Amino acid sequence: MTMTPMKAPPLVSLQNPKDVSMGQIEAELGQIWESYRDSGSKGDFPIATRATTFTFVVYEPEETQQLLADVGFYDGPVDGITGPMTASSIRAAQKAYGLPRTGKPNAELLAILREEVARKNSKGEQMGSTGLASGGSGVADAIVAANPCRIIALCPMLGEDTGVQAQVAAYCPVHKRGSGNLICCEYITLRGTEAALERVSGIVTALTISDLPTLLWWKATPDADRDLFQKLAATSSSVIIDSSCFSEPEAELLLMQSLIEDGIPIADLNWRRLAAWQELAAEAFDPPSRRAAIREIDRVTIDYEQDNSTQALMYLGWLASRLQWHPVAYKQEDGDYQIKRIQFAGVDGRVVEAELAAIPTADTGDVPGDLIALRLNSTNENADCGTVLCSETGGCMRMETHGGAQTDRFKQVTPLFDQVTEQLLGQHLQSWGRDVLYEETLAVTAQILKLAKR
Repeated sequence: MTMTPMKAPPLVSLQNPKDVSMGQIEAELGQIWESYRDSGSKGDFPIATRATTFTFVVYEPEETQQLLADVGFYDGPVDGITGPMTASSIRAAQKAYGLPRTGKPNAELLAILREEVARKNSKGEQMGSTGLASGGSGVADAIVAANPCRIIALCPMLGEDTGVQAQVAAYCPVHKRGSGNLICCEYITLRGTEAALERVSGIVTALTISDLPTLLWWKATPDADRDLFQKLAATSSSVIIDSSCFSEPEAELLLMQSLIEDGIPIADLNWRRLAAWQELAAEAFDPPSRRAAIREIDRVTIDYEQDNSTQALMYLGWLASRLQWHPVAYKQEDGDYQIKRIQFAGVDGRVVEAELAAIPTADTGDVPGDLIALRLNSTNENADCGTVLCSETGGCMRMETHGGAQTDRFKQVTPLFDQVTEQLLGQHLQSWGRDVLYEETLAVTAQILKLAKR
């Protein structure tokens, strides 16, 4: 079922991004709410109150927003969450530099922005632009509207260590059918070198709201040896990652499993993207006539977009965990498809063979490694378990060439609008408890990958 993207309400600014000292962050935020409580009580402005829900900490090593702000295309807080305002700013920069207006950063645009920042620095020109652009804050509007909270953005920067720069800001989503009182987000942005941010890790944890959950979105490979990650993870109810961004997928999936074993609550946005594939596979065997046939499955083929194997590996781990398959062998083949062959010991001694193929695609989607097609079948020619799932764009051509004596049931996995990072993150912020199924799946996936290291 295709879902319509969430339409976010407009945001009103209570406080544009304002530079403050580290020691004055709480006082400055308190002054904002005191000011609007007074004006609201006089009827000059709707009563605006800070959200008392949770603290959302974002570690953002990606520099696009900061470069756009320094050159003058972006006026919101540098919070690391790409939303409509950031995309609009990217398009404005692309138009100014004669690049295709995609709204997404690429190496060419970043190189131009870095050169422009270096030129401004060399001439001593002032960075950034004045005023706040209309259209809301830099935080994705749909996230803010559904999840008002305190946001702390940590933005590591290259260059000389000159300490940590702090900004505060406040924005409120305006709902047409609301009571007139505004429940608002407050933003704290901290910028500095990695070493500088490490030094203030204790201050960062002190800025989280006591007695309320803290959710950490770590937009890089979590490093258990880094003091900053250790301290933030230790105080977080959920550590959010997105394995579609992993540069070394297999090694980093093993790292996620080790973090879970250490008691760190990991949530992977990329795991949520598999929901439609899981539901359709379960649905295919829901009819009473096919329920027993699921135990006959002993051949699995999964095709995915080349360059990131995390979705395919997690999906296979999910199947194995549900059907009680134990991985016993792993083989990697070089070639166009970089095929991974995994053998399992199934129930009653059945041998299960799985093939994962990385398919080169000319037009890749927004998410690296998206599943393209899946086939479940059996060496038992009398088994009624042949099932093929395909994405809308990928088709089932390669799966059909596999042949077989069974009559396959074909189902199409329609892409969902809510599979983009912004929507997945919004879903998680509203329901962030431990995902036992994910943890069981990742444990089996780790068993598979450990075989590859032997």
